[in-house]
Amino acid sequence: MKFEVTILGSSSATPIFNRNPTAQVVNVNDKLYLVDCAEGTQQQMLRFDVKPSRIDHIFISHLHGDHYLGLVGLLSSMHLNGRKKSLKLFCPEPLKDIIEIQLRYSETTLNYNIEYVFTDATQRSLIFENQDVCVETIPLDHRIPTTGFLFKQKKRLRKLIKERVEEIGIPVPYYTAIKRGADYEAPDGTTYKNDDITTAPASPKSYAYVSDTKYNEKYFKQISDATLLYHEATFMHDMLDRANQTHHTTALQAGEIANITKAERLLIGHFSARYKTLNEILEETQSVFPNTELAVEGKTFVISE
Repeated sequence: MKFEVTILGSSSATPIFNRNPTAQVVNVNDKLYLVDCAEGTQQQMLRFDVKPSRIDHIFISHLHGDHYLGLVGLLSSMHLNGRKKSLKLFCPEPLKDIIEIQLRYSETTLNYNIEYVFTDATQRSLIFENQDVCVETIPLDHRIPTTGFLFKQKKRLRKLIKERVEEIGIPVPYYTAIKRGADYEAPDGTTYKNDDITTAPASPKSYAYVSDTKYNEKYFKQISDATLLYHEATFMHDMLDRANQTHHTTALQAGEIANITKAERLLIGHFSARYKTLNEILEETQSVFPNTELAVEGKTFVISE
């Protein structure tokens, strides 16, 4: 099952040349989920061939502008392009007022319904679930209420060994029960153990999106063993005082968090505009967690295939 994330923006509060503020698209089994929506997100979607019509779920981590100021424009474009199907918006409750006041004063009535699901930054919550994935909020430590999002694959059914199934002549109506772990008893009384006619599926993968936050161990357990951990790394560690003051994380701390939580891979982003190049930030993180990459805009990171 396809599970990957494409970076649309990786800058922090202000855009700079070649870096836009935060936005990502998570692809789970060819269903697209937009995570944060800063200024310029629509342009980035055009640039990297992400079709807004395929997005039915949007997740907003918090109400600092570099994470949501592109949203009203995107919603308006969806309206102008004839969208009819509903859209689910997972967000802090005040965002509804922000959207509605802008629509009111532009005298715009959307052609489609927005279904709001309000997030609670004080506790971990399951906010979305379908047959492929479930999404939990990750309570974070920022200046205003903020959540990250944990995308976890559902456990898949066992896989039939086609050659054995055909050799035994197992009827199709038995397939679902066998995929769920049942043995098969043939008409002659022979029992075929499940392990002999199926293979185990791959272990479920996870993607932890840790938006703006100060280093705080309270969320470490929830993100443990992430297949891919995205963590903000706004400053280098020589600016630790500034990071603490603004409730952000340093590149060195992001690497330490990946180590502590036993992440398989680390992706860092939300870089301060003061850094024109990012090599030093990457090197600082890799000094404690070598399997680290930069959240480069336009790049897709595969979590599972």
